[in-house]
Amino acid sequence: MLLQIKDSDKLVKILEIQELLDPNSNVVQGREQKGEEEQPPDSFKKENLVFPSGEVLPRCWLDADYRKDNG
Repeated sequence: MLLQIKDSDKLVKILEIQELLDPNSNVVQGREQKGEEEQPPDSFKKENLVFPSGEVLPRCWLDADYRKDNG
C-alpha cells in the first residue's frame, strides 16, 4: 500500500499492513519511493501520513479508544 507524507509529494510503501491497521502503534515501517532504486526501510509516524488523494487515515487506525465518547 502506498501512502503520502503530509504536505509533500513523497510516497511511502508500507511494509506491514497489520502495523498500519493497529491503533496501538504510532509508527509504521515503510520505504520512501524515490525513482527506481528501492530505499532502505524507515519508520514513519502515522500522524504524518495520508492517502495519496490527501484524505486522512481512518481514526480507528490511529486511536485505540476511537469508540469512546469524547464528550
